[in-house]
Amino acid sequence: MKRVALIIETSRTYGRELLEGVRQYVSQHGPWSIFAEIRDLESKPPAWLRKWDGDGILTRTATPAIARAVGAVGVPTIELRASRLPRKFPFVGIDNAAVGRLCAEHLRERGHRHYAVYELTTEPFFEERSRSFVEHLEENGFACHHFRQSLNIEKPREWEKQQASLVEWLMKLPKPVGILACTDQLGFWLLDACQRARLAVPEEVAVLGVENDESLCSISSPPLSSLRLGGQRVGYEACALLDRWMSGTAPERDAFLLPPLTIETRRSTDTIAVDDPWLAQALRLVRERACQGLRVADLLREISLSRSTLERGFREVLGRSPNMEIHRVKLLRVAELLETTDWSLDEIAAKTALANKHYLATSFRKMYGMPPGEFRKQLRAATST
Repeated sequence: MKRVALIIETSRTYGRELLEGVRQYVSQHGPWSIFAEIRDLESKPPAWLRKWDGDGILTRTATPAIARAVGAVGVPTIELRASRLPRKFPFVGIDNAAVGRLCAEHLRERGHRHYAVYELTTEPFFEERSRSFVEHLEENGFACHHFRQSLNIEKPREWEKQQASLVEWLMKLPKPVGILACTDQLGFWLLDACQRARLAVPEEVAVLGVENDESLCSISSPPLSSLRLGGQRVGYEACALLDRWMSGTAPERDAFLLPPLTIETRRSTDTIAVDDPWLAQALRLVRERACQGLRVADLLREISLSRSTLERGFREVLGRSPNMEIHRVKLLRVAELLETTDWSLDEIAAKTALANKHYLATSFRKMYGMPPGEFRKQLRAATST
């Protein structure tokens, strides 16, 4: 029986998702003997690790002490947390460039013309999210404002000082504005600052978080929209990689990146930020009825706009024509159905008003860079039974 140590925090949603992915892999491919304990990200190295005689380690390394302790064991080790620490193990995690792009698209499709990012400078993966978000916006002709956070908030005085700075920054931003908070913790703080500044969310300020921590997202006021990273898939794939390594096949590269899942839309971004009420109505109709066979002609009948005005409005706000946006919304629904159902491509095509499974597959590959079957396999690897 293979003996595997888990140095993974249990205090955060993402860490618990990783552990669930481990559980699912072991239930299918085990048994393994698992060494684990209740711990925080900043916990000291466990005392038992010094004399542990095992076969492999899965670690979320947050401190130099953990890095030294894990490295001293000298067994196959998979890192689940990218960091600036000098000791390097093969890494399995989320593609943060894709995180930034997906977040930018979520806010863009709601019609925002002004954007900002509330970012952390403490870890590379936070910076990657922010950089990708900004680059995607700039590629589409939009500028982005920044508020950088590097201080750990440990005392009430520091907290109040930070919130006052956030309020001052928010008041200076053009409105309405869509803001990416690089973690749900930052999103929670940002929504508090909006309340202090008496700014309406999402009408004046739309806030999007990352990681989908259920506790933070639900306690926020209003509830925080957030990107689901998919820690279960990461835990599952990390186990598969470690299993092969413990059996003699070392990883062929240093990093294995998985795409993020979908955005859990809650009240903090659930609006269309367009000054023109007719265009806002058109965008809302596309979101609600694209998969019911909505056509541009239907939009024109519903809102009494000329085709040229509708085309111009969509291109100014989204950088896409109405037809392109209808098609994109259909493919987003396809991705959701691939993850959450066992339906065939024929069934999904029928449910999303796409012509047939061949057209669906071709269009999906263009948008997502892989065929639907491979996409489903990646997204559901951790939860398949």
